[in-house]
Order: sequence, then C-alpha cells, then structure tokens
Amino acid sequence: MEIERKFLVNLERWKQVDKPKGKEIIQAYLTNEIDKSIRIRVKDDQAFITVKGKQRGISRHEFEYEIPVSDAKEMISLFADSTIEKVRYDIPSNQFVWEVDVFKGKLTGLVLAEIELTNEHDLFDLPNWVGQEVSTDPNYLNANLIHLDKWEKVD
Repeated sequence: MEIERKFLVNLERWKQVDKPKGKEIIQAYLTNEIDKSIRIRVKDDQAFITVKGKQRGISRHEFEYEIPVSDAKEMISLFADSTIEKVRYDIPSNQFVWEVDVFKGKLTGLVLAEIELTNEHDLFDLPNWVGQEVSTDPNYLNANLIHLDKWEKVD
C-alpha cells in the first residue's frame, strides 16, 4: 500500500536548499485508467515497472519491480505515447524522506514534493519550501500531467 502526501514547492525557497545530487527520471505509462495505471520508469541506471490501483484519499495499492533498463527503454519506445522527464531529489527529514521532483521539458516550472508515510495519520515536519497540499487533486498525478502540452499552474 502506498500512502503518500503531495505538495507544491515554493520555488524561491527551494532555490536556497542545499540539495544532494538529483537522479534523472524518464517515465511513461503503458496503461493509464481511472482505476489502474502501469508505469515504466528509468531512474539513472535502474528501471522499474509499477502497477498502481485507484487512489482512495492518500492511499492506493502499488506493486513495483526492477526490470532491465534496455527492456524499459524498449517498452517506452514501443508502447508509450509520451513521457515525463524530471530530476528527483531525496531530502531526509526525521524518519521520512521527501522526494522532490523538478520537472523538465513540457512541465518546466512545476516542482512537487511527496512524502511516503507508514499510515495516513503519521505526523511529519513541513520544510519551509513546502507549499499548498495537492494530495487528493488529480491534476497533480503524474498519470494526468503526462497529457499536458505545457505546464500552467492549476487554480
């Protein structure tokens, strides 16, 4: 079970953060429906296939498996209509890790922070660069962002 909260990032404050080296990510969807998605992700020198179920609040079923990078790239070229490109920064915070995605290409200007929890009621600290929560807003799901021609902030 994936239990995740997602937030917009304050870009001015984010620029001031001492960041570790980010990881380049390219991802695409083989299936992208309201109740399930199948994602292929290449993350630096690793690749994964992930099956996700329908989101219920901030939780959903998730199954992820490492696959050969060459297979992932071939599946993306054969079966994906478009891709998302981003750099991911892992920022430790107490017992959790913030995953901050700085989007590239058509989504340049979008920066999202996610924190994966052990249960829906976990308490955690909000760094000063964390902005508005968008956990239950479907506009901010990567599976929906992939269809945008360019990033424009959703109000």
